[in-house]
Amino acid sequence: MSKKDLINKIAKLESINDQLVAELQYIDSLVRQVGFDEGIKTLKMAAMELLEEIESESSDEDPMIG
Repeated sequence: MSKKDLINKIAKLESINDQLVAELQYIDSLVRQVGFDEGIKTLKMAAMELLEEIESESSDEDPMIG
């Protein structure tokens, strides 16, 4: 790749990064508005707890029933 190609690639990646950062900030703001005090961090924690609960419930089922 030429230097010009690399500069163009960097510019494109910086633009994509800016878009992703803006989107994450927006999502973080939304989840804070609906009650997740620490935004995405607490949303992820809640999702992981829910998945653990679902997994626990499915492993607690009687294997003869389903």
